[in-house]
Amino acid sequence: MSEKTILVVPGKKMTVPRPLKRSLQIAAAVALTAGVALAILVGNGLLVPRGHLLQGWDVWVTFINRTDILATMVLTALVTVLFVYWQRDHERGK
Repeated sequence: MSEKTILVVPGKKMTVPRPLKRSLQIAAAVALTAGVALAILVGNGLLVPRGHLLQGWDVWVTFINRTDILATMVLTALVTVLFVYWQRDHERGK
């Protein structure tokens, strides 16, 4: 059985298995990255002459649906989360 850890959500603390917490952290990192890309592409669409909001949205949807982009986002988040936990465990002497 895997160890349990605390997952803090607004107004609540829950005990969850470690793999679930790490998976949620990876999903949150991917979602934040996609949100930043959306903001950049929509902003760029608004700054281009004759551009409009939907133009940036269409570019983002095309960009985010590419499997290589999604794989890169997930892999980057996975490596980052695992590295942070590995480093923290070594600092604590586990």
